Amino acid sequence: MDLIEELRRERSLPSPRAARLIREQVGISQARLARELGVHRTAVTKWETGERRPRGRLLVRYVELLAALQAEVRL
Repeated sequence: MDLIEELRRERSLPSPRAARLIREQVGISQARLARELGVHRTAVTKWETGERRPRGRLLVRYVELLAALQAEVRL
């Protein structure tokens, strides 16, 4: 993955609270989101509480997925 692309995604990562709200507004559980990303549910919990942040390719996938979910909320 390109370093510049990773930095762009890092900047576009919503706050932990906003990420949780996006997920909740579309009615997706932490477990379902975790399965989609190939991580354990506790990873999503830690991201949504601000205890941890995704990194690398996982960061890119998480940002893209949140953006797609947010677009669904706007429809």
